[in-house]
Amino acid sequence: MVYSMTGFGRGEASSDVRKFTVEIRSINHRYCDVSIKMPRALSKFEDRVRKAVLAGVSRGKLEVFVGCEEFGERARKVTIDMGLAEAYHGAMRKLQERFGLLHDDITVTAFLRVPDILKVEDAEPDEGEVLGLLDRAVGDALGALVEMRGREGEKLIADIREKFSAVSELLDQVAARAPFVVEDYRARLAARIKELLGQTAPDEARLAMEVAVFADRCSVDEEIVRFRSHLSQAEKCCASGQPVGRKLDFILQEINREINTIGSKSNDLLIGGKVVEIKAEVEKIREQIQNLE
Repeated sequence: MVYSMTGFGRGEASSDVRKFTVEIRSINHRYCDVSIKMPRALSKFEDRVRKAVLAGVSRGKLEVFVGCEEFGERARKVTIDMGLAEAYHGAMRKLQERFGLLHDDITVTAFLRVPDILKVEDAEPDEGEVLGLLDRAVGDALGALVEMRGREGEKLIADIREKFSAVSELLDQVAARAPFVVEDYRARLAARIKELLGQTAPDEARLAMEVAVFADRCSVDEEIVRFRSHLSQAEKCCASGQPVGRKLDFILQEINREINTIGSKSNDLLIGGKVVEIKAEVEKIREQIQNLE
């Protein structure tokens, strides 16, 4: 399937204690550029999210937003700074010895009054549960994004193929007109010579030579053959179902080269008009291709 580079996807996954919400937005870009915004507490999983996104998308500028909401009271844990407690205990013993204080004055309550010995911290969440929810939310968001990009891509490729068909029809009209360009030139040249010479018959050999030189200079047969080859390659790309944005862009460059040459060599008003129409269609195709992966 051919994919557009623009799209949006959203995914959610929740448990009894937390819910993850992931949103992914993508727009056109020459390469694949992924930026991720997520809570600082989850930053260690950023590379995991990036790899998951890169596995599903090959081109575009993507913005990934990860949100986490926790329910109820947070699990907490109390830790003891044993080193600090021992230092305080040693200091208290010295005070006892120095001032003759009773040993039983040093109690647990006394330690509890000392700052920083006990620390209350949020307990680390179950990493397995967190990763399971995060992966699910990212997967759902990515799936929705890819589905949307696929729908858009199918519409784009259908429109591009239709425009290529229009270009092919215009090229056929150019090819049909091309053989008459030399005949028209010969008739105009003969009429001009007769006008200049009056009743004197023109030199047929010289006339034929001039016409032959013009015919060689304005022949666009080779360009038309190459143009049709490029159109055939473009059709194969469109039907391949693979990422085709860059390849079609290159083919358009070659098509533009051929049509410019045809326009400059043909020296014919009718062909010149068709060349302008082809260029207009090619520009429309180029604009659409910029949206393809």
